[in-house]
Amino acid sequence: MIRETRSVPAAGLLLRSLVVQGVWNYRTMLGHGFAFALLPTLRRVYRDDPDGLARAIERHSEHFNAHPYLVPIALGAVARLETDGEDDEIIRRFRTAVRGPLGGLGDTLIWATWLPLVAVCSLLLYWSGVPAWGVVLAFTLTYNAGHLGLRLWGLRLGLDAGRAVGTRLNDVDLASWVHRLQTLLTGGLGLLCGVLLATPGGLSFTGAGSAWSLLAATAFVAGLVGGHRMWRPAAVLTVCVTGFIGLWGMLS
Repeated sequence: MIRETRSVPAAGLLLRSLVVQGVWNYRTMLGHGFAFALLPTLRRVYRDDPDGLARAIERHSEHFNAHPYLVPIALGAVARLETDGEDDEIIRRFRTAVRGPLGGLGDTLIWATWLPLVAVCSLLLYWSGVPAWGVVLAFTLTYNAGHLGLRLWGLRLGLDAGRAVGTRLNDVDLASWVHRLQTLLTGGLGLLCGVLLATPGGLSFTGAGSAWSLLAATAFVAGLVGGHRMWRPAAVLTVCVTGFIGLWGMLS
């Protein structure tokens, strides 16, 4: 097997990682997208070995699942392993080992923290009098700046660390950043609830009167007692109430 250990086309990796979900399927999930993103690197590494290139593409098209915003970490590390001439089986095992942690970490960091934090901040902007177009622009710019910056940082980390990417992630301690952002999210959500309930034009000043305040107090006590176990019934109840209010508004 002939491999050329040249520099990794980092720009191509980053751009292709943006569409890593483009061929998502239930059999390989992100596998085909992973191979597509890695293809420029593989073509350089196996430029004089067509059979090796075919095997590498097939290997990287196997099942792979992780949070799409953290996939660049795995892409960078795998590209580093390929250009360093690492054994095929070691690379396969590495891909298998990193997919779970990157999935769990990404779900916690993005879907459970960053996205709701930006959404709450945007709602606070709207309630403070910012025009709707300004709120949409602020949300779009802030959210995308966060996830694009995360992708770029992850790719650099993977390319630099290679097989040691797990140790480097532990050193960065993203969990502590999640905790800090969740603290901001909790504060922002509390502020938003207070604004919605207490300010003129808020929920307490509607025809329902103090009913909204009673509902908010009940939700607070339920969350305080039930903790994280309350999120699923709370989500179901919120959807049902929202649907009922929407239907009531259309019929009335």
